[in-house]
Order: sequence, then C-alpha cells, then structure tokens
Amino acid sequence: MRIALGIEYDGSRFAGWQRQNGKRTIQAVVEQALSRIANAPVRVVCAGRTDAGVHAIEQVVHFDTESRRSERSWLLGANTALPEDVRILWVRETEPHFHARLSAIARYYRYEILNRPMRSALRPRQLTWCHAPLDVERMREGAAHLIGEHDFSSFRAQQCQSLSPFRRVHFLRVRREGERVVMEIAANAFVHHMVRNIAGVLMAVGAGKHDPAWVGELLAMRDRAQGGVTAPPDGLYLGGVCYPEEFGLARDPVFGDLPADARRYQPADES
Repeated sequence: MRIALGIEYDGSRFAGWQRQNGKRTIQAVVEQALSRIANAPVRVVCAGRTDAGVHAIEQVVHFDTESRRSERSWLLGANTALPEDVRILWVRETEPHFHARLSAIARYYRYEILNRPMRSALRPRQLTWCHAPLDVERMREGAAHLIGEHDFSSFRAQQCQSLSPFRRVHFLRVRREGERVVMEIAANAFVHHMVRNIAGVLMAVGAGKHDPAWVGELLAMRDRAQGGVTAPPDGLYLGGVCYPEEFGLARDPVFGDLPADARRYQPADES
C-alpha cells in the first residue's frame, strides 16, 4: 500500500532533505524511523527537496510498503524513533497513483525576516536577520512584477537541473508583523533557490538599495548574474503542498487563494 505523511522539521542541524553519505539529512532519519516500524527498508519520496538549513511547516512524502500498520501506529511509532527536530504530523493511506511530487498542484513557502538592529538570541537559525529598516510597501510593489507565468532564469541557481526556467507564481505577499517581515509565495513549482533569490531581491528593494521597478528589470534580463544576493536559508520554510481533492489530503487555508485553474506543473507545456 502507499502511505502519505506530513512532516515538520527544523533544518538548522541538517545538510538538507536528500540522503547524502556521511551527512545528517532529513530523508535519512525519516527513512530510518519508518523502517524500524515497518521491520523492512523504507524509501520515501518528498514533495520538494529542501536545502541545508531550510525548515518545513509541512513537507509531504509518500512511501510504499507491504507492512500492515494502523495510521496511529505509523504516526506514534515513527515519532518515537525520530530526533526532536523532526516530527510526523499526520499519516494517511492513499491511492496507489498518488505521488508526493508529481501530483502536487502548488507549493507554498514562507520567508521570515527579523527586521531590527539586533540579532535574535532565541531563534538565530529560524529567522533571517536584516538590521536595515525594510519598507514593506516598496517590497510589495516589487513583488507584483513576479506574479504570473515567467522565465525565472534571473532567480534560478546556476546549478539548477530543471529543464525549464518557467514557473507560474500564483501569489506573492509581503507583510509586517511587529519586528518581523513575512514573505509568502505559492507557485506551481520552483526552480532551485528561487524563493531565497526573490527574498534577497525584495530585501534590497525594501532597504532602499534599488527601486521596485528593478525587480521587473531583473526578470526581463533572464540572467542570474544580474540577480542580486541569495538570501540565507535560515528564514525559509516549506509551508505546505496542495493536491487534487481526490486524494483527500487536508489543504492549508492559504491555498484557498489559488486561482480556479491552478494545475500541476508540466514542463512540456512551457515552451
């Protein structure tokens, strides 16, 4: 049977999601915990691989197993075997054709910036620190250039392996919550470092280093060399993943803002 999981983690002490020899990764600790409950090797597939230092409010994975366990047994048993910085939030038996990555309609990320003169003593690796005052209205004006379907080459890491630089951004919001500035973005998919590169550009705009129109100019250049600084991973969170209703997986309320025609990413359609 095929099982889907929702996972929360603090990525501060991990070398990223993907299994790597000799390094502590989220995939490795999750597979070890599930294999222990299954009494057999388990391999998981995730909705989106996160980099070193990146966190997840709700990563989604699936795995196949012949081991019969209740959803409660998977949940409680695996969490007992997991380290304190990783937790499984929910477990669902799902359809055989469900795929954590390929079935996704949209993914949602949050980027949180502590905007004050001093760094945080309590959350030093969970927030990106920016001492320069950020003008949220300027950031919103710049963000508007990125809504819709575009070639995001200027916001794509040079080592990105995706065959296409085209992605559709459904929404990109920036707001202030006291000392924090929060950026929320949802898209059909993301190129490598896209969110961190967007955050770096918007922070430069908010700090007054560039005009908001610069964001649109960068987008049109399709040149990562012109694209500004990649923001740190500390403030980045995979917020959630949206799937078709047929799979019966709960959706974060933020996905209520997706357009009615939102559909999964298909590179062949973007030429």
